[in-house]
Amino acid sequence: MEIDIGESGSFSPNSSTGEESNVVKGLMDVIDTVGSYVGFRRTQRKECLSLVRRLKLLVSFLEEIREANSPLSPKGLSCLLNLKNSLLSAKKLLKYCNFGSKIYLALESEAIMCRFHAVYDKLYQALDALPYDELGISEEVKEQVELMRMQLRREKRRTDSQDIELAMDMMVVCSTNDDRNADSAIVERLAKKLELRSMADLRVETAAIRRLINHKGGHTTKIFQQILDLLGKFKEIAGIDEKDVLDGPVLSKSLEKYPFLHIPHEFLCPITLEIMRDPVIIATGQTYERESIQKWLDSNHWTCPKSGQTLTHLSLAPNYALRNLILQWCEKNNYELPNKDSYTISHRSSVELQEELYYLVQDLSSSQLEEQKKAVMAIRMLSKENPDNRILIAGSGGIAPLVKLLSCPDLKVRVHAVTALLNLSIDEANKRLIAQEGAIPSIIQILQNGTDEAKENAAAALFSLSMLDENKAIVGSFDGILPLVNLLRNGTIRGKKDAATALFNLCLNKSNKSRAIKAAIIPALIKLVEDRNLGMVDEALSILQLLASYHEGRNEIGQLSFIKTLVDVTWDGTPKNKECATSLLLELGLKNSSFTLAALQYGVYDHLINIARCGTTRAQRKANSLLQLMSKCEHIP
Repeated sequence: MEIDIGESGSFSPNSSTGEESNVVKGLMDVIDTVGSYVGFRRTQRKECLSLVRRLKLLVSFLEEIREANSPLSPKGLSCLLNLKNSLLSAKKLLKYCNFGSKIYLALESEAIMCRFHAVYDKLYQALDALPYDELGISEEVKEQVELMRMQLRREKRRTDSQDIELAMDMMVVCSTNDDRNADSAIVERLAKKLELRSMADLRVETAAIRRLINHKGGHTTKIFQQILDLLGKFKEIAGIDEKDVLDGPVLSKSLEKYPFLHIPHEFLCPITLEIMRDPVIIATGQTYERESIQKWLDSNHWTCPKSGQTLTHLSLAPNYALRNLILQWCEKNNYELPNKDSYTISHRSSVELQEELYYLVQDLSSSQLEEQKKAVMAIRMLSKENPDNRILIAGSGGIAPLVKLLSCPDLKVRVHAVTALLNLSIDEANKRLIAQEGAIPSIIQILQNGTDEAKENAAAALFSLSMLDENKAIVGSFDGILPLVNLLRNGTIRGKKDAATALFNLCLNKSNKSRAIKAAIIPALIKLVEDRNLGMVDEALSILQLLASYHEGRNEIGQLSFIKTLVDVTWDGTPKNKECATSLLLELGLKNSSFTLAALQYGVYDHLINIARCGTTRAQRKANSLLQLMSKCEHIP
């Protein structure tokens, strides 16, 4: 029989003989290709590696078919072509997770998970139809393939395994209107999690976003605007100044001055994109302008900005050869180099700042209250301005006296001190230093007894500090959960939001979940869901979903009146509200069918049908899972 095989997997009975081997080779080529992918994005890395590992299990199966070298029946060929189609779908998904936009994959992680489940389903069905006897497959290999098939079946039914902390960070960054400086801590943490901190990584991400937008046909949609905004924030953190994140760097001052002059690319500093006056070579062999790379190194960066490689030493070697070429070119083109004193001025201002900080830190311990107040206000402002200042303040010994001022009798001094520590905690290294100085108990005291502003900033500080797992435990052990719950219940709107963000983060710790339940967090959260005017339904439901994993929390959340509230939210809430409410109902129902029956009695079934049809991607998946769960109950409407 003659078989004609194309990329789509279709065939006709009039093709040439011997093409069976081409089918097998095509299948093995797909597996070999996906096995070469090594750059899977953090948000889907575990899923991708798991899928690749399972696809490789098919190699032995395909080798046996190839070694048999016998003609296949139409049924056998049809099954192999179905398998090829499913492998091509897997390859397409894995390719995007390897080369696609990291930001897009993080924002659309739920949609990507749905695509994974669709691939699992196609693979499962293709493997389920394989005629092992006809293909001449040994029992050993058959068992191996069957094991993979059963693993795919479990994957299809697996509960949500998203990175909750990452998802919360993305939600906060993309939805918050709070312009307080502490929000940059989340942006910096996201840049680290998504591995978008070096110039090289950001260039690759920019190209990936450009391809995505071109493929989708424009960037006017909300999600593209969110992607571009976040990319801009990441570039700002990395020190890249761009007018349009997709158009590349802004026109340098040199090019503005000489618009018709083409400056050779190798003459431009990779950081500033300005022509170099004093080029120096760093440990990786890359050349930079001395001023710009020195500023980078002074900010505690020990990597090459362009390649991201760790520097084996911090010495700067003058690049005399390149400097001579630049001077020759400048003379030939009548080009004036930048002011020769620019580095000296920048270097001197840095020294002056360190001298100023030395005296400010001394004044923090002054016996004169007014001197302390002026110093702590100044440090609060300096800590807000940029990352370099936060490093310099910590390096000047500013953290210890700031922690002592948290117990100052003067209310304003305490506010300034806790806010300064909040700003300093944005730096990852400072988080640990602040905790080691014993700040957390004092911050909790301010959270209990401070002014509204002090309580808000204390809650935000606890959130920032608790990004370190050891600090989560410290906050819980010093009874920090109860005052946060009180702020959630009685604080200002901003205070409630700060408390909710901190509590979500802290409840990722197992012991803190129990503490939060004992502190009566659940009634406070239920009230936030019922009072939708506060605009905190999503935050409250996200925390409740964490607490629903505890038996005590589940029973308290599952009271009939609140089940009815959740059902109401699935009907008339915002799309995100519906998604969160459906997720919580599913979490409750998986542990106790009585909650599912109660929701059915309140009419959730029709709501879920609507969500499964028109909800967000994640809501659709949760609604379908809940409907499937309900199909096992006897009281479906």
